[in-house]
Amino acid sequence: MKVVVTGSSGVIGTALVQALRADGHDVVRLVRREPAESGEVRWHPDSRAMNDDALVAALRGVTAAVNLAGAGVGDKRWSESYKQLLRSSRVDSTTALVAALGRLDPTPQVLVSGSAYGYYGDTGDAVADETTVQGRTFLAGLAGAWEQAAAPAEKAGIRVVYVRTGLVVSPDGGAFAKMLPLVRAGVGGRLGSGRQWWPFISLRDHVAATMRLLQDDAAHGPYNLTAPESCTNADATAAMGKAFGRPTAVPVPAFAVRAALGEFADEVLNSRRVIPARLLASGFTFRDPTITDAVATLVT
Repeated sequence: MKVVVTGSSGVIGTALVQALRADGHDVVRLVRREPAESGEVRWHPDSRAMNDDALVAALRGVTAAVNLAGAGVGDKRWSESYKQLLRSSRVDSTTALVAALGRLDPTPQVLVSGSAYGYYGDTGDAVADETTVQGRTFLAGLAGAWEQAAAPAEKAGIRVVYVRTGLVVSPDGGAFAKMLPLVRAGVGGRLGSGRQWWPFISLRDHVAATMRLLQDDAAHGPYNLTAPESCTNADATAAMGKAFGRPTAVPVPAFAVRAALGEFADEVLNSRRVIPARLLASGFTFRDPTITDAVATLVT
């Protein structure tokens, strides 16, 4: 395959590009800076310039696309301007990519486009699979808009898959990376009650699932990229403490989480018991099905 990837400098994107190239695929990375190596193409997804003939020419021959572009939801406190950036960095870039892909002849066979487990809102203890309705939180609306921006690719004859990603277990970014130094210092603890469900997935399982969805002609629509065994925040914290031999007995009360994170705290304290029903039905095998397995990948 010749695969174009947006968001290729992120935690998932970096690992995915490495895996694709290791499998012998040709990868084109869309980047916002000046290209630094072969295979990189500069684009401007927040302006009309990205749809120019030069970009379309650079993508000629692409047979698949993976769209992971988007500012990190937990990277900064949620001001109104940052919330707008979270939306524009996803929706505008997806809209721009789909427009460019639609101009190719022939069009790519498949687009795997980013989304998130936040699509389901706060589900409490109820299990959410791909048939569960969209929630009403900010992140639910953000994920829904992200998916809607990719949907027009279907009219161009492109098979579209939406990957509703859980919390990726990696030392290089995301919630687990933020917890890691606290756990190592012996001051990690559950957040709030700790009873909220945290859908997670190891980085290597996410990459393997994405590559599977790229190549499975029967795959289309939403797929939850989460591990099959659910865990709570308390379970995740305890697993990290055990893996690193450190205590995790001191909880962080909900008011302290809210004081530190502002509006984003609600997303940290919300509960989503998300299962990967469609991946399991497809026969996909997880290397890290439990939180203990996933956390073990952090120990180097």
